[in-house]
Amino acid sequence: MADIKLNRVNQGPTKIKNVPIAVTPEGFWCCPSPVVFQKSFKAQNPLNKPKPSSPPSKTSGSAHKKSVTVSERKSVPAPSRLVVSDVQQCNDPERDQANTSEVVTERNHRPKIESMPKKVAIEFGEPGTCDMKVVLLGKQGFCVKLSVHKDVLTEKSSFFAEKVNEQSGLSSLQIDDCEDVEIYVETVGLMYCKEMKQRLMKQSVSRILRIVKVAEFLGFSSCIQSCLEHLEAVPWVGEEEEKVVTTVLRLQGEGIVVNPVLKRVSSDISNTSKDTLSQIFELVLKSNEERSRREMKSIVLKLLRENNSISSSSGSADICGEMIYRSCRSCLDSLLTLFKQSAEPDYADTPSNNRECVVKHITLEADNLSWLLEILVDKQAADEFALMWANQQELAALHGKLPVVSRYHVSSISGRLYVGIGRGELLPSKNTRQLLLQTWLQPLINDYNWLQHGCRSFDRKLVEEGIGRTILTLPLEDQQSILLSWVGSFLKSGDACPNLQRAFEVWWRRTFIRPYVEGQGNGMSES
Repeated sequence: MADIKLNRVNQGPTKIKNVPIAVTPEGFWCCPSPVVFQKSFKAQNPLNKPKPSSPPSKTSGSAHKKSVTVSERKSVPAPSRLVVSDVQQCNDPERDQANTSEVVTERNHRPKIESMPKKVAIEFGEPGTCDMKVVLLGKQGFCVKLSVHKDVLTEKSSFFAEKVNEQSGLSSLQIDDCEDVEIYVETVGLMYCKEMKQRLMKQSVSRILRIVKVAEFLGFSSCIQSCLEHLEAVPWVGEEEEKVVTTVLRLQGEGIVVNPVLKRVSSDISNTSKDTLSQIFELVLKSNEERSRREMKSIVLKLLRENNSISSSSGSADICGEMIYRSCRSCLDSLLTLFKQSAEPDYADTPSNNRECVVKHITLEADNLSWLLEILVDKQAADEFALMWANQQELAALHGKLPVVSRYHVSSISGRLYVGIGRGELLPSKNTRQLLLQTWLQPLINDYNWLQHGCRSFDRKLVEEGIGRTILTLPLEDQQSILLSWVGSFLKSGDACPNLQRAFEVWWRRTFIRPYVEGQGNGMSES
């Protein structure tokens, strides 16, 4: 860390202060942020501690003496210099010739430090060899004067090359309204850097993107390429990914090689999304580890919901509907095979370990079907599943032959379909709704007590409301047939049977009260 000289003209002896500014091996300063400047000014010039007045000549001599002392301490001169001052001209030699009356006026009418212009002067390369000045006027109120080498800037930057070609013998250039003066200085310093990779090391992604923006303005292509190589190698955290991709896509049309960075978020392989998704589904559906499978199902379901919202807004085609139904049919075939195996007469004589394995497999396949149904409901594509499930008469017939502990998870699928119909999440035809109730309502009633106590995701009130609403979508005669059958089951089983009281009341009013009211209205109109 080199010594930084901060001074104010004719304000007492010059003071030396170390400011955290890095010096690179190539010999240039990394410009500090505005906050560092402000802290430096406040530390050097506290408003509540006025300095004793002294003759101007003595002050000037003290400053000169102090500077000589500091220079004598250094065995090797610094490759670049940074001077922070409050004067209108940075490093102006005429400031030492200020007269006494001006100094007195300066002391008597001292403005607030925060409102004074902040000036920074930076010299690149070997001292005294610069042949061009670049003045940066920042929006933060800072003025930075860079002493640079014309051949270096014109070689690295198309912006500076164009300016120099437009005006021969150009020795000074001013850039107004710089949004990011700090990064401008950093980027100009990179033009003197032989190994930009090392210089950019340990820089944050946000700072690299700021450098890219300035380098793009200056036409500093080698810097942009080094920044892209850095972005390709470092991790992106949180919102950084979107910012990086946006920046890189903007550069894509300028002939800059951006593919290595974009490959992190896109693939050149065709149909990779569909094939990869199919592989993920297969891994999840075949997993035997309950906790991991449950977590992965939750994650995939959440991500598919996000994809559904994007797809619906963009109108893109569904890439996984066919694959999901293929998985549904595979699970149903496996479930039917397991039910047939469990319903065989000699099944009870098989070893208990084998029976436990079959029960676990049935539970797994039922859980898989419930998960696939949830995905289809989110995609508003579950009508075909309802028809597929309603046509499983063979599976429903075998259902009653299995012990309830082996089969009750299957009934949760029927319950979810009733809930979906009751909510309007799927709209199967009247025949499908009718067949669904005829095939699976009684098996669900038989398993209802086990569903309440053995299935964590089972919501009794929600399922009862869904069953009732599904029944009430049928013609009145079908409502009567199903609800009268329910009354018999409810009077026998009590809480072990779904409570369809609300649906029963609606059917009652439709059957007995509404026709009477309509008849009264007709009679009144005839009279």
